[in-house]
Amino acid sequence: QVQLVESGGGLVQAGGSLRLSCAASRSIYSINTMGWYRQAPGTQRELVAAITSGGSTNYAYSVKGRFTISRDNAGNTLFLQMNSLRHEDTANYYCAARTIPGIGAMNYWGKGTLVTVSL
Repeated sequence: QVQLVESGGGLVQAGGSLRLSCAASRSIYSINTMGWYRQAPGTQRELVAAITSGGSTNYAYSVKGRFTISRDNAGNTLFLQMNSLRHEDTANYYCAARTIPGIGAMNYWGKGTLVTVSL
């Protein structure tokens, strides 16, 4: 079992940057996959970026080249560096983890942190 707590959200102007953090309640070294998802009002939750225990990454097309996901296994923390933010990046951002081996849905979720990008 693992608890995930996001931080770092806030209000930023378009073109600005934010860094989201996700603190885990235990070591993330062995967690197969961790990721960031987001959900804007009236839309479905979507994958933003994911990273495996081996360091392989995957990004949504809309954030490629602007966002960077990373994990600090020693610090039990997942990060999302967001640059060149756009108004359409406004959403609640959720940290997630998959502790079950293999490919599949995330089985642990944080409560989210709100990112608001003003025009």
